[in-house]
Amino acid sequence: MTEPAGHEPPEAAGMSGVPDASGAAAAGEVLFYEQGASWAWLLSGPIAGVGMAILQRTGGYGHDLWIPLIFLVLVSGFIAIQIKAARIHTSVELTRETLRQGTEIISIDEIVGIYPEASGSEVPKWQSARALGELTGVPRGRTGIGLKLTGKRVAQAWARRHRTLRAALQQLVDERTP
Repeated sequence: MTEPAGHEPPEAAGMSGVPDASGAAAAGEVLFYEQGASWAWLLSGPIAGVGMAILQRTGGYGHDLWIPLIFLVLVSGFIAIQIKAARIHTSVELTRETLRQGTEIISIDEIVGIYPEASGSEVPKWQSARALGELTGVPRGRTGIGLKLTGKRVAQAWARRHRTLRAALQQLVDERTP
């Protein structure tokens, strides 16, 4: 599978595939990967600093660089924290053995079936099921995928490119079903 520029799966970025304290994925070929958030948003800090410098100059306040510098540091700092959190809690990785949603990892062997995609005005029951990961629901900008799990459990996987994840999950489940 090819990823858009700047979206490298962990093994392409030099990770061994062995789980570590940050929740890196289990060993195996990565079939699907979403990073959660892009570090490109960090450019908002310098843009905010330049914007403040322009406002100061055009407003007649002179060349004091403290305010633009403070904006640069504060905006960059807060956005860096949000990006790091999103990369931990909203990243998705699918291998032949596991599905990782945020920091929660489930075995593919636990997935018995995939519910059909929601259509029409009626809400399917699986959409009220627990979302995988440590978040309280499906993260904003992602779409849920209904999973039938062992022990008559139901859960929601989620992804931005949900149809790609659904197809990969369906293929893995079909391979394991006799």
